[in-house]
Order: sequence, then C-alpha cells, then structure tokens
Amino acid sequence: MDWRFGVALVLAHETGHRIGAIRQLRWSDIDFEGGTVLWRAEHDKSGHEHVTPATAEALAALDEAPRVNPGIGEAPVLPAPRDPLACLGAARLHAWWSKAQILAGLDPMPGRGWHSLRRKFASDLMDQPLKVLCALGGWKTAKTVLECYQRPDAGQLRTALEARRRSRG
Repeated sequence: MDWRFGVALVLAHETGHRIGAIRQLRWSDIDFEGGTVLWRAEHDKSGHEHVTPATAEALAALDEAPRVNPGIGEAPVLPAPRDPLACLGAARLHAWWSKAQILAGLDPMPGRGWHSLRRKFASDLMDQPLKVLCALGGWKTAKTVLECYQRPDAGQLRTALEARRRSRG
C-alpha cells in the first residue's frame, strides 16, 4: 500500500476526524513541539475550526511522511501522486480502502470505510466525558455523537452492570 494510505489510516484511527479533513491537512497545521493538530474550518464538514492534541502514534505517522515527501508550510501532508502541491483526492483514498480490505481478507460490508474509524473513535472513548470526546473528535454538539456515533458493545454493557452490582453491594 502507498505510504499515504498508512498515514491516513493512523490519523483517522487516532484522531477520530473525517477523512476529508485528514486529506487536506497542511504541514503548517501540525505542531510537533506542542503535539497538536489544527483542524481548519474550511476543511471541516461543519465548519468547526479547532486544535486537538495528537497521540504518539499520530505524531510518529506524521513524522514518517516528510521523509518521503519533504514539505513545509502550506504543502499538503498527503499530496496527490502527480502534484505535490495538491491534496490527495477522496476517490484515491476510497480505492485504497477497498484494496486494503481485500488484502486483509475482509468481505466488504455496508458501513465499513473511513467513517467507521470515526464511529470506533467515539465508541472507544465512551467512558470519557462527552465534552472531552466532542472536543477531541471535532463534533460541535453531543447530539450527533449520541445519535450516530457511539455504539456500546456487549463488553461495555456487562462492565456497566457489574459496576452497578458492586455499587449496590
């Protein structure tokens, strides 16, 4: 797989942001010293500009990208293959997702795609305060998170019941 797919995959998993915002990141949006990412309003579906901390995994993936594509300032983190000054296109990222799914031996499923990593992010952080989750994933309001993104699994439900049982005992 192309190095850009790997970087995009790690960023989608680690930040919970939409692939459209990830593919339009510029080097000036990344603060390696502060360990943060600026998500520009013009690249966000809801027009929400915000800064989030980046995990060590996200920063490591970003640190790999400049060695393959040395870019600074307004240069895209994920450049188009034939134009290093243009951002990678959405169609190519979706094609790479399909290819990766096949290489991994996974059958295509409705709802599995880049956006499924956003849902996973919201579900993985379900034990965090909702305001914290919204700030990390770039959601303006909690309503969307609660209605569309968070999906408790059987393990979380059992853990909640066990905690209830212990608190009553």
